[in-house]
Amino acid sequence: MWRKRLDLNEQRERFIADANKASERTMNRAVKLLAAKPRSVGELRERLLEKLWTDEAIVDGVLEKLKEYGYLDDQKFAGDLALSKLRQKPQGKRRLKQSLSQKRLSQEDIASGIESALEKLPESKLIDAAVEKRLRLKGRPETREDTKKFYDYLLRLGFDYDLIRSRITDIGKAAIIDETE
Repeated sequence: MWRKRLDLNEQRERFIADANKASERTMNRAVKLLAAKPRSVGELRERLLEKLWTDEAIVDGVLEKLKEYGYLDDQKFAGDLALSKLRQKPQGKRRLKQSLSQKRLSQEDIASGIESALEKLPESKLIDAAVEKRLRLKGRPETREDTKKFYDYLLRLGFDYDLIRSRITDIGKAAIIDETE
């Protein structure tokens, strides 16, 4: 069924009979992998080196060619991925940074991607959406324990402490106003 991927740490002998054919096969594999889903340069390099019929020199050449064609751009990939993740589920900077770092991107690309995504979807709107969803599902926190759970939930989503605190304070004030009316 599914073949096990080659472990890059495992040293196996690479055999390249024809460099041109290996380069062509590597390019075809790279295009197929990119057609399936967008990938970072690091991810694509790792997947291409799984095959024994290619080596690092061939992979580097293919990656350079793909960059020239505009198929590989880590900065654009980071921005698009960050925006996509924010649209799927509201989350804070910390959690977004963690998920982008799993894609083998440089810290500069991660930072610029998050920044561009948060320009389009500000963190204050994201936390409002997360708070609204939580209130819709669980209701307003009644006890101190419920408030702590609510606070912890927002922390797990990766939002900043100060932002969470201000939102929870606003919710508490709204609850007091509702009770007095």
